[in-house]
Amino acid sequence: MTSTLSSAANNCFVCGAKNPIGLKLNFELHNDICVANFTPEKNHCGYNGIVHGGIIFSALDDVMANWLFLKKEKAFTARCSIRYFSELPCNTPTELEGHFLKRKGRMTLMRGIMKSSHDRQIIAETEASFMSET
Repeated sequence: MTSTLSSAANNCFVCGAKNPIGLKLNFELHNDICVANFTPEKNHCGYNGIVHGGIIFSALDDVMANWLFLKKEKAFTARCSIRYFSELPCNTPTELEGHFLKRKGRMTLMRGIMKSSHDRQIIAETEASFMSET
């Protein structure tokens, strides 16, 4: 299943097709895991050719949120923590995964993982709570 954006999301920095400076990531569900590929470019890098941590965080937040979106659920990030394991040099292909952990009432707990496509080393991972709108 591939995400189809509503017009309200077309300008999203991470997945919006009409955002001229966005990442334009495409999210899909595979075996109940939301996945996407991301290769950061030089414009996503800061000091010494390393990808800015905020870019990594944004991609991970969206892979978790899009798990919900692809399940036709509207939710927003209520809380998120991130752990960085290694630096991410520019032009390094990565794989993103969004995993469902549990649900309690309107809250859904998710886990996000970014791995190097080359050696599957974990670059960063997140755990977040999402609040459903209904």
